[in-house]
Amino acid sequence: MATPVSVTSGSTAGKAAPIQTKDVQGREDSTMSVGAKAKAQLNASIVQASLTVSLNSSNEPMSVVLKTALTGINEALKDQFGENAIENAASQDNTPEGTASRIVSLSTAFYDAFKQQNPGEDEEVLLNKFMDTLKKGVDQGFGEARDVLRGLKVLGGEVASNIDKTYELVQKGYEDFVASRLAKPAEQKTTA
Repeated sequence: MATPVSVTSGSTAGKAAPIQTKDVQGREDSTMSVGAKAKAQLNASIVQASLTVSLNSSNEPMSVVLKTALTGINEALKDQFGENAIENAASQDNTPEGTASRIVSLSTAFYDAFKQQNPGEDEEVLLNKFMDTLKKGVDQGFGEARDVLRGLKVLGGEVASNIDKTYELVQKGYEDFVASRLAKPAEQKTTA
């Protein structure tokens, strides 16, 4: 079955001009796995969203980075927390700092639930396992975002440096999260 996709292009007086709607036909739906269907739908939505992004604004592509990073994290966490563990929030601060902050805070918020699902495991081992899962999702998401933006021929200059800065801030945020979690047991021992 074909999936209809409607896209818009450049704006005239602030309004998007519609492009002819076409069906996107891939493999038969019956032969596609659930994961492949989800990936195809994600790719179609990213392309559709990307086509409506004003390429003159350097911060708009950061929303693509957020969406794909969170999608990668969602995919990495779906076995433990189900589909769409983290929802992408629209119309937020899409600066590198704002984007990184949301990625870190939304993804690390699952640590306590992850910890409850693995009772009795050493805190440091468990924390490393959790962070490895998150980092895998972030790497996947950022890679996909770069691919989309490269395909749109906007991955360069300030856009590329904003993505790199966002990635570095996410890694720093994860380091800070690990340090704060490892400091808690040490603090509890000294106050006991």
